[in-house]
Amino acid sequence: MSGSVVEANEEIAEINEVDETEAGGDDGERVVRRDAAVRAAVEQGLLGPDAPIVGLLDVTGIRASAAALHRAFEAVAAPGTAILHAFAVKANPLVPVVRLLAAEGIGAEVASAGELALARAAGVPVARTVFDAPAKTEAELREALALGVAVNADNPQELRRIDALVRGGGATRSALGLRVNPQIGAGTIGATSTATATSKFGVGLRDEGAREWVIQAFADRPWLTRLHAHIGSQGISLSLLARGVAETYALAEEINARTGRRQVDTLDIGGGLSVNLASEVTEPTYAQYARLLAEAVPGLFDGRYGLVTEFGRSLLARHGTVVARVEYAKSSGGRRIAVTHAGVQVASRTVYVPGTWPLRIAAYDDKGRPKEGPAVVQDVAGPACFSGDLLAEGRALPLLEQGDFAVALDTGAYYFGTHYSYNSLARPGVYGFAPDGDGGLAFAVVREPQTVAEVVADSGGAHADALTTLRASERH
Repeated sequence: MSGSVVEANEEIAEINEVDETEAGGDDGERVVRRDAAVRAAVEQGLLGPDAPIVGLLDVTGIRASAAALHRAFEAVAAPGTAILHAFAVKANPLVPVVRLLAAEGIGAEVASAGELALARAAGVPVARTVFDAPAKTEAELREALALGVAVNADNPQELRRIDALVRGGGATRSALGLRVNPQIGAGTIGATSTATATSKFGVGLRDEGAREWVIQAFADRPWLTRLHAHIGSQGISLSLLARGVAETYALAEEINARTGRRQVDTLDIGGGLSVNLASEVTEPTYAQYARLLAEAVPGLFDGRYGLVTEFGRSLLARHGTVVARVEYAKSSGGRRIAVTHAGVQVASRTVYVPGTWPLRIAAYDDKGRPKEGPAVVQDVAGPACFSGDLLAEGRALPLLEQGDFAVALDTGAYYFGTHYSYNSLARPGVYGFAPDGDGGLAFAVVREPQTVAEVVADSGGAHADALTTLRASERH
């Protein structure tokens, strides 16, 4: 079990025990659905010799996670508290996924013009969209303000840019906020910790003069009504998350007291709930986190402030699976090696930093059924042409043989949408699955598998002669 999960368990020892509804559905039922989906994908031809890798999304599980999130915060909030749960689109930037979550009452948190366009294509209302990014261009800000999308400024220069746009264009429907960094430290993964002393995000509150600058910035701008902080994601303990929210809340109270008005009316507390990647047990849960926040920051839920959350990984990770065919099974130096079609192109973090981003791997036979038998220490390798392209190294699994399937679990977030085109490997197709009403499973295309022709097109195929015909006089 990861250190972050151990810490989380210690912190919630005195909070009520988890039940299945808190976790967003029974963990055992999720496994049953996954097993059925892999088998059905083989039977229906989505997987096979000519379709050696796919991504599968459990629609039932995604809906259960969304319901658990709503339920957790509603259970601790005063009646009438305005709460917007905005999905961090970067976790799975696929339009059908964003639309599914929107149908379940989840908005969108976007961090680029591309993600904003995805959210709009998915039909997410602008009033339920939040634009966060550390490097917004003037054009992107102008578009967001024209649409009425909520915007959190990252730094003083961006705030001055918004000043000019608001003055130049008059009133905007956008709710406007400022991102701050409480600078309270890191979790167990530095790359996903955003409240360190030198984090690139937000205004560092412990820097000399920064807190006073923030208070004055609000006092000078009656239209600045939101305060935003995000402490980090995977590897951040519940206590650190709660401490960051507490410090943000205290700053809002100070701003409102100093300005003598309800200047800050909404707190955007980010997301960041870690996922237990070591087992099927869902922990920590949204309910545990919400109860901890209610205990640590009672005023957060008393109805005086609207709330925005930005969860991503915790909504989707459990409900995605990458399934890859074993093309060859071999042995080298006494080690068994299963060479599959899933590697760095779909799991770059895992391949390059395996100690920080390990994946659980399950073995299935050529019919898509879970394999049984004695565990054999083996490597699960990917298709890329470098020796480090391994999904798992020295992993004890039922022996994977040619034609079997290696299944990478918990890949519903940050795997399907972060394709890495090493060796010009094509993006796999992604399919959602749900019961068909007749005891079977129905699949829907979420993203078509990329063709070789599309790989060529993405690699400048239409401009093949661009460099050979370039002349010095044609330089621009």
